[in-house]
Amino acid sequence: MSTGRGASDVTEPHQTHEPVAQRVTGAAGSSVTDASSASVTDPIAQDRVIPQATVTRLAAYLRVLGVMSDRGTSIVSSEELAQASGVGSAKLRKDLSFLGPNGVRGVGYDVNRLRIRIERALGLDRGHKVVLVGVGNLGKALVGYGGFSRRGFEMVGLFDSDADRIGSRVGDLVVRSTEELTIACRELNATIGVISTPDEAAQGVCDQFVSAGLRCIMSFSPIALDVPDHVELRRVDLAVEMQVLSFNSARNADQASSAPRVRVAHAASASSVPSTSSPAPVGAGSTRNGSVIAP
Repeated sequence: MSTGRGASDVTEPHQTHEPVAQRVTGAAGSSVTDASSASVTDPIAQDRVIPQATVTRLAAYLRVLGVMSDRGTSIVSSEELAQASGVGSAKLRKDLSFLGPNGVRGVGYDVNRLRIRIERALGLDRGHKVVLVGVGNLGKALVGYGGFSRRGFEMVGLFDSDADRIGSRVGDLVVRSTEELTIACRELNATIGVISTPDEAAQGVCDQFVSAGLRCIMSFSPIALDVPDHVELRRVDLAVEMQVLSFNSARNADQASSAPRVRVAHAASASSVPSTSSPAPVGAGSTRNGSVIAP
């Protein structure tokens, strides 16, 4: 199998031939004039080139909008959505501008409409069929996560090389042998492959996914995998995520210990106490929404 360069960065996706920006189909309908009657069937007018960093933040906005929708929120301002997502409101408005006109000045965004437009931009409205290889503790946890189905991802196949696991049932699926993987991926019309195997088996599974025609692969192995240039590979290293959390914690502790202390001789008046109702700015020292995947 001819392979291209590997994904060496554990926090960034394997790049295709568009290394700086990703072409994403965006919904660019007409401007909203009435938030209460906002249409959710705006035609997709054109392809827009959206930076990869913006794509990552759009996914974060979508998660927040889902929570708001579940709580019955119908309209949200840019400031509220930005604070809940852990970004600045100016950056949020710039990100959403890639989708075309959204919201009403002085009113806000229609939550359900914005959800649908982001889903369409990310290609989630097409639905994805996911196959997973490696049904150990991590694999079973991933299968049991209900958030996938709510976001347009259907788990359609489970595979393992362990004879004790083959034939067992996890949820609604029966674990199949990895010997069937290549053919099964085609039969199941799989679009995404997930690798949660021991490190030594990860490249072999990756090669089988590529042979089956999959263009999207997620690996929980920390090792670099070789894939062709047309395949998108994302590596999720939980240990690295924790190490970054440790760094952020240590940095914030150092900043707190070095901050000047103000001696107060008398009780501060109410007017001199900073308001706690306004959100704290998200700056270099903030760890809110600080996933190393999100820029």
